Amino acid sequence: MPPMIEQSFMKALFHGVIAEDMIFPYPELPSDDRENTAMILDSVRRYFAANVDAAKIDREHAIPPEVMDGLKSLGLFGLQIPTDHDGIGLSASAYARVMQEVGGLDGSIAVTLGAHQSIGLKGILLFGTPEQKRKYLPKLATGEWTAAFALTEPSAGSDAAAIKTRAELSADGSHYVLNGAKIWITNGGFADVFTVFARTSSMEEGAKPKITAFIVERGMGVKNGPNEHKLGIRGSSTTELFFDDVKVPKENVLGEVGRGFKVAMEVLNSGRLGLASGSLGMCEVLLKLALERVNERRAFGRAIGEFGLIKDKVSAMLAQTYALESMTYLTAGIVDGKVSDYSLESAICKVFGSETLWYVVNDTLQIAAGIGYMQDYPYERMMRDARINLIFEGTNEILRCFIALSGMQGPGKALSDVVKAMREPIKGFGLLSDFAVRKARSVLGRERLTRAHPLLSREAVIFEEFTGELASNTELVLRKHGKEIAEMQFTQKRIAEMSIDLFAIASCIARTTRAIERRGEEGARREIDLTSIFTTAAQKRLRQNVHDFSRNDDELRKAVASRAYTDRAYPFDIV
Repeated sequence: MPPMIEQSFMKALFHGVIAEDMIFPYPELPSDDRENTAMILDSVRRYFAANVDAAKIDREHAIPPEVMDGLKSLGLFGLQIPTDHDGIGLSASAYARVMQEVGGLDGSIAVTLGAHQSIGLKGILLFGTPEQKRKYLPKLATGEWTAAFALTEPSAGSDAAAIKTRAELSADGSHYVLNGAKIWITNGGFADVFTVFARTSSMEEGAKPKITAFIVERGMGVKNGPNEHKLGIRGSSTTELFFDDVKVPKENVLGEVGRGFKVAMEVLNSGRLGLASGSLGMCEVLLKLALERVNERRAFGRAIGEFGLIKDKVSAMLAQTYALESMTYLTAGIVDGKVSDYSLESAICKVFGSETLWYVVNDTLQIAAGIGYMQDYPYERMMRDARINLIFEGTNEILRCFIALSGMQGPGKALSDVVKAMREPIKGFGLLSDFAVRKARSVLGRERLTRAHPLLSREAVIFEEFTGELASNTELVLRKHGKEIAEMQFTQKRIAEMSIDLFAIASCIARTTRAIERRGEEGARREIDLTSIFTTAAQKRLRQNVHDFSRNDDELRKAVASRAYTDRAYPFDIV
């Protein structure tokens, strides 16, 4: 196995450094992986066409048992489990491609499969001991057992440190006794194996909690509540879980005791990429529906697709989806390239993917017009299914804070180290020299994207310019606010949104460069045009965010919201 690469493209970008080797050449599936994936996709399409009625699943709030059995027989429950544990052993890129396909075919099934393997069993893959893998993975691969991920609690959603579920070691040290509850657990009604996170330290005021991950079997005493009634993805099972003196053998600790937060974050990194893949699949199906509709719906004696405002919607949706596809498979390629830290890239894919899907489903329904609102057509169901993606596996608001604060961590440490080094200049000479080189480089000229094709020189210059702006504004706000930056969410949002747009532009440039090099300018005309459209739109957003660092109404907005909380000053009097 090749060694893990200790680098992150996006974290380097926060320093103003463009790590070109991580995105060029744009990754692609190896030929044997491509052939295997094509066979799986063909089987999935044929099976869904013959056996899956998405409207019926939504209407009856359940995936039929025979459909679940069919999915298991196709191997869809073991896509990423290695072959020596009876799985298919797909790469991250191949897995993303299959989840993209399933996401476009049925949202409830995509969520069920994703909860099983993107997050439910992923902890065992990443952190399991050889014994744990031998015991659990073969049955999880075939679907004999299904998995779920149990982190969220009534008082602990995005704030995992607020977990109250407790695990106490027994007097003889042989097992842990688990007590507590979890909510909104996908697959909670039928899963056999749960990755459960519990507090293994006491609830002391101000003390940093120790969270531990456990592999918990339903047979150990796990109970669940009834399936929740949901806005969308109605066929998936979402329940509460209850742990009442559940005895878990100490051999079922996943990873290290007290290091469960690391397990959760690593698992969610993977899950977010799977979520982006499913969002992409829905976008592509919606685009097909939109393109059919603009040709069949007529107004004023012609197809509505001939009107400028409709063309504007279609071109924007195509460009956004192209960017999503480009960043999703670039990130999957980064994972397959054994890069150890892809946390920022996967979080960006989740935010951009879920918001692109919401944008695409909204405009597709608008193009459909009246029929889009009717239950006889798929639009309204797809809109309901799409909405959850902005919430689960980290709300987009929390992930924006994570992207900004995680990205700023490196520059913040560098500034802190420089301050220390300046106090002890002899000891810190090497550090000061390194910092001086980086500063000199940023002063003398911005970093260059040298491997972009010349036909994309405009897009490359925009990327270079705003990479410099990201780095300089990161340094500026860190110098100005120091540790207080942790509470400045308006600033975090601007930093995060710049990061998202920059990663999207870089992904499009890398992918389109590959297309031009292989097919020439005319052969890659579609990719060139979509990259141009997306980059132009992103440039406007980037400019606005840079402007807003220094001139904004942040304090006014906070004051208005605070008054509303206390005064309940809505609705407004008009007399």
